[in-house]
Amino acid sequence: MSGRKRSLSREASESVASASAERQKAAPDAADNLDDMDAAAPAFRDKPVSFVRRSGRMSEAQDRAWAELSPFYLLPVERATATTSVKPGTAVDPAAVYGRTARLVVEIGSGQGHQIVSAAAAHPDTDFLAVEVFTAGLARTMLDADREGVKNLRLVEANAPEALEHLLPAASVDELWVFFPDPWHKNKHTKRRLVAPEFARIAAQAIRPGGTLRLATDWQDYADQMRDVLDDAPGFERAFAGEWAERFEGRVPTAFERKGLRVGRDIRDLTYTRVSP
Repeated sequence: MSGRKRSLSREASESVASASAERQKAAPDAADNLDDMDAAAPAFRDKPVSFVRRSGRMSEAQDRAWAELSPFYLLPVERATATTSVKPGTAVDPAAVYGRTARLVVEIGSGQGHQIVSAAAAHPDTDFLAVEVFTAGLARTMLDADREGVKNLRLVEANAPEALEHLLPAASVDELWVFFPDPWHKNKHTKRRLVAPEFARIAAQAIRPGGTLRLATDWQDYADQMRDVLDDAPGFERAFAGEWAERFEGRVPTAFERKGLRVGRDIRDLTYTRVSP
């Protein structure tokens, strides 16, 4: 791991165990189904979120990554009430975070980080921010980034719309990526989909005029919804001709895309430009 000692001291081991235990206490047990979870959810959020944050143990390597690497890679976040919330009025200064002024690319739902680590390694002149709610995925991202020597990447554990609205300054993002978000394909759960009119408003606030919003999904009805939402959004205009955009060449194939192709689903890309207010 980039010259780091592979064995932990007793003190570091105790720190890892303590951090792991605290995360386990903070993570709510999974409900038997989403309807039970909705009914039991605390009332501090008035809108459904696009994820269900389940409890689960991280591996020893992931715990080690969290203890050793998060001080560099993970942005500290002031919370509102929920463990993945972002307190309004707590925006960061990207130039201070990265130590320079450069293009900023943000990926929402970065998963295990395959896409954003690859992009950050290939484009050291650009800054990258991964937004994710699952600690195991963030830990894996840190491990891979450290292994590749990537220094132009930061991570944030937060609900994506709140990160865009409260953590990032207005017009600070050059590109925003939303690749294969949870499709919530059951009719009773589509209210949880990320890409909806309110998201378009928040994304337009975060992206600079002339900046780019890129999306991809393997669910046709979600692709249709994304296109309808963004075609109607006053802050965006299409950056493609025809029904769908060409595949973004900077997107690496992930497990979600491969699975979609394996079961015969079409991959739909969309690209929009942030227009001046």
